[in-house]
Amino acid sequence: MRLGRETDELRPLSMERDVAKFADGSVIVRLGDTHVLCTVKVVDGVPGWRRGTGSGWLTAEYSMLPAATADRTPREAVRGKQGGRTQEIQRLIGRSLRAVVDLGSLGERTLHIDCDVLQAYGGTRTAAISGAYVALVIALEKLSGSARWPRLPLFEDVAAVSVGIVDGEPRLDLDYDEDSAAALDMNVVMTGEGHLIEVQATAEGEPFPRATLDTLLDLAAVGVARIVAVQQATIAAGGQGSPAAGVTPSGGPVG
Repeated sequence: MRLGRETDELRPLSMERDVAKFADGSVIVRLGDTHVLCTVKVVDGVPGWRRGTGSGWLTAEYSMLPAATADRTPREAVRGKQGGRTQEIQRLIGRSLRAVVDLGSLGERTLHIDCDVLQAYGGTRTAAISGAYVALVIALEKLSGSARWPRLPLFEDVAAVSVGIVDGEPRLDLDYDEDSAAALDMNVVMTGEGHLIEVQATAEGEPFPRATLDTLLDLAAVGVARIVAVQQATIAAGGQGSPAAGVTPSGGPVG
């Protein structure tokens, strides 16, 4: 057991929708001390290489505010280039969401996903994916009237969570301190039906056996199921200024 929660518990999780007036979809996701603002804008037109196909596109950007961490992080725009970590994470967000969107049904529209980290204490990429999915659904629901879809162009829910081995035991949803001390850390992107989209696993020291991977994937599935429940509750809340939906670390609803 770790301080304040069991090894299979999420940090306190909440999502608040409709927080950005001019976005087509927006959510603030709070996962413990990690807070991420996720917005979606729908724009007519697609990149040149996709024009004439009748299909849409989805692209993602990720950034961290200068005061999101204990030491100020200079804006990458000021430095004149994005770092490798930023590029890796925004590509991951884009891949994760494109895997569940029926791009062929969008028409030639582009979905621009922006994930801005307000406060970082571990798991920013997983929180961004989980929040961005909710913002995406909200945006598609707004578009659905004019697009006249029989259903939203989505195949499945998608969420992400971290797992790892810390002090010799499997743990769900690593915070910054746990991630720094992990012998193995892993990010898992999974659909609500339990299908895997991406697994990023790294042994920080000794190689690990296949059985450990299976154990951690099972643990991740527990976390993803709880996150999906919060996503669905947030989407169902609707309306401007909706209250946050969330769960306690053990998975029970927030009162």
